Amino acid sequence: MNTKKLLSPEQQEALIKTLKVRFEKNTKRHLGIDWSQVELKLRTNEEKLWSLNEMEVSGGEPDVVAYDKNTDEFIFYDCSDESPKGRRSFCYDREALDARKEHKPKNSAIDMAKAMGIELLTENQYRELQQLGDFDLKTSSWLKTPDDIRKLDGAIFGDKRYNNVFVYHNGVQSYYAARGFRGMLKV
Repeated sequence: MNTKKLLSPEQQEALIKTLKVRFEKNTKRHLGIDWSQVELKLRTNEEKLWSLNEMEVSGGEPDVVAYDKNTDEFIFYDCSDESPKGRRSFCYDREALDARKEHKPKNSAIDMAKAMGIELLTENQYRELQQLGDFDLKTSSWLKTPDDIRKLDGAIFGDKRYNNVFVYHNGVQSYYAARGFRGMLKV
């Protein structure tokens, strides 16, 4: 049984076209990065294309934000203005979801990210993203939570208000219509 997550050739071409248009429209996000090199990486990483498509269809608007010379990988973040619409109203992780007795959300941020093949942004990555524009002015995004906080049933999230980036905490079981999560993928 084939369990690889792949797009059809037509889906691949449509996604690459979308990513190229976004790349060219938002040049300040990736200064010094050549699209032809990004496209080459995309065309040789079909499973990563599938993950990027999952980011796209859930409203994340993924874009290249950096290049890691050590690993020879391009780094994509969700760059939608607000937390991706298709990834909101989730509690933090599976343990929190299972612990809820009533009014359970449909999923958890960690489970959905794993299913998509991406990782939640860390606090540092979220702050880097905010240097590239104004994100989460009306919403918030769960962030990868340090183990010491998670062990105490807490999780962190970020947003931008009053021209400043704020990182807060909540119980892991909480969920809100205006809180989703942003992801990161290396290709």
